[in-house]
Amino acid sequence: MQFSSNDDYNLPLTKFESMLKTNNVFFFDSTDFEQITTHYLDEGKISKAKKAIQLGLEQHPSSSELKLLQIEIFVFENKLDLAEKLLNQVQELQPGNEEVYIQRANILSKKDKHTEAIHMLKKALELDEEMSGDIYSMIGMEYLFLDNYADAKEFFIKSLTVDYLDYASLYNLVYCFEFLEDYDGCISYLNDYLEINPYCEVAWHQLGKQYFSKKLYKEAVSAFEFAIISDDTFIGAYLEKGKVLEKLKRYNEAIENYEYTLQLDDPTSFAYLRIGKCHERLGNSELAKQFFYKTVHEDPLLDKGWIAITDFYYKEGNFRKAQYYINKALNIDEENVLYWKRSAEINKQLGFFEEADIAYQKTVELGNYELETWISWADILTHLGEYDTAVITLLQGLEFYPDHSKLEYRLAALYYLSNDDIKGQYHLVNALKHNYDAYEDASRLFPAIYDRPSVKNFITNFKKAS
Repeated sequence: MQFSSNDDYNLPLTKFESMLKTNNVFFFDSTDFEQITTHYLDEGKISKAKKAIQLGLEQHPSSSELKLLQIEIFVFENKLDLAEKLLNQVQELQPGNEEVYIQRANILSKKDKHTEAIHMLKKALELDEEMSGDIYSMIGMEYLFLDNYADAKEFFIKSLTVDYLDYASLYNLVYCFEFLEDYDGCISYLNDYLEINPYCEVAWHQLGKQYFSKKLYKEAVSAFEFAIISDDTFIGAYLEKGKVLEKLKRYNEAIENYEYTLQLDDPTSFAYLRIGKCHERLGNSELAKQFFYKTVHEDPLLDKGWIAITDFYYKEGNFRKAQYYINKALNIDEENVLYWKRSAEINKQLGFFEEADIAYQKTVELGNYELETWISWADILTHLGEYDTAVITLLQGLEFYPDHSKLEYRLAALYYLSNDDIKGQYHLVNALKHNYDAYEDASRLFPAIYDRPSVKNFITNFKKAS
């Protein structure tokens, strides 16, 4: 039993605390030492728990329960050899104690022997007359370590059948359903669970997230509202409800939910960012900007905040400021391909073609192989007069988009510019085959090439032949 300020069990704890301060040694029965140790372990006060165990075993050297608590501490501190040695002693005295098998399972789990740990826990279950939900939950965790989500799910369900208030098992169960992509099964389970525990804000919150993942937005809103009814200080439910309301384009209501979280606790950058996005969609540009700046003030390392400001100024046509803020985002996350793509587009708008070239190169290095990336990068290189590099870029693009006319027309023009008419004609034929009408767009990009009499005649003859 845990100690509290309202029961007689607090007296041994007070007495023990007094003993520690005065260095006097008082006598406690073994049950008191068990409860004192468990209290400190639950509080995370390991040094005091170890002191209680030490004194407890000095006064009660034959207590198996105190030895089991000592083993628990050894396992926590990764002193597995000491734990096993002491556990063997306890098992000789109490071979039918399920806690022996639980601690042996903990040791095996620490050694990454999860299948053997499960075997031990199932033995503990055979000895546990109360059918402990904790053991079911522990077996579920071992199956998670083995990436066996189906069996893990079943044991978390069993744990919740024994103790429906075990919210750790509830979270783990939802995780299993999600990993198995069984969203309908998760929704069905949570609805059944809520029949038993109708004011569980955790279950309502998780149910709302499942509905959201299936784009059942109205159902999601209702679930989050029930979570808030169950706990009107549940910040996560307000935030999730706000996200759903955004999807429903109910931006003013979304803002109300986000703003409510600011009253419940310290402001969060996420809430500020979402409020800014809602104002932006409502056309409240000035308010949107204010909240984007509040976002980065609250969390200067939130790259999404800097991107929001970048996009704001990009839409406004203020490319100088957009460039300043995209660099802020890149300083935080220089491996984000979308940020480099934005940087390239902004520098292109500013006429900073060398910077745009570097940004496109980084975009491709990070795995962005979209058609427009190859085309835009090649156009930048062409503008810089780097025809050979532009050709290489377009040829790389063709590996991903074989015979695409936009790439072929550009390649043809570049080869003609380099006086390689044979390759120019080859790629021009490919372009004309796949999209003859796109010739007009290409002629606007490369008028010096596509207005040549020889090239125009070739295109006319191709049309006649086809």
